[in-house]
Amino acid sequence: MSPLSPPSQARRLALYTLVVCVLAVAAAVVSFVQGSLLGIVWVLLAGLSSNMTWYYLRRDKLRRAAGAEVSR
Repeated sequence: MSPLSPPSQARRLALYTLVVCVLAVAAAVVSFVQGSLLGIVWVLLAGLSSNMTWYYLRRDKLRRAAGAEVSR
């Protein structure tokens, strides 16, 4: 068995943005339950961080595919 390769910078950023997304959703739920409209800002932040997560994951996938084609 080969050891796992270290995560690339794009994967690490994707993980961080995913954590921010989950925390923003939790903050939005808490805000709305308390009756605060500040939850709208948290929903917007969750949407932004979700898009960033997908961007970084896709960028990493494309770079890996390009690296695999070059090494052939």
